Amino acid sequence: MSTALHLARPDDLDRLIPLVEAFHSEEGILQDDETRRAALMPLLDGSPLGAIYLIGPTRAPVGYVVITFGWSVEFGGMDAFVDEIFIRPKVRGRGMGGDALTALSGALGDAGVRAFHLEVDRTKDRTRRLYQRAGFEPRERYMLMTKRL
Repeated sequence: MSTALHLARPDDLDRLIPLVEAFHSEEGILQDDETRRAALMPLLDGSPLGAIYLIGPTRAPVGYVVITFGWSVEFGGMDAFVDEIFIRPKVRGRGMGGDALTALSGALGDAGVRAFHLEVDRTKDRTRRLYQRAGFEPRERYMLMTKRL
């Protein structure tokens, strides 16, 4: 299957917001609309810190993925992180999420990114299997830790 990916731009905000709201609701992420828009706009405006891709048809996307960039001495250069990925529930299971991750892995590697990371809820076996099929491997020695600032 080939899934269309489109780099999101500022004029995609109105198509993106309902998808992000659906993901946040599903994951129990509490965020007001103003904060959500403020977090998305720099990426839509072309910030070098990340990018947002719409998944599926441009005018009626079925999902999105947010990629952010960093630097890793361990991996020898630039790395990327899937900050959020979402596919509408009604179209899940058709391979679009895996296709998107595979396509992005190739494009990021071609652009010089040395490692591609994501986090997954340990209780979500189906999601973990999807990520493993897309080539992601668990790093059992490590646990993501966060400090809110």
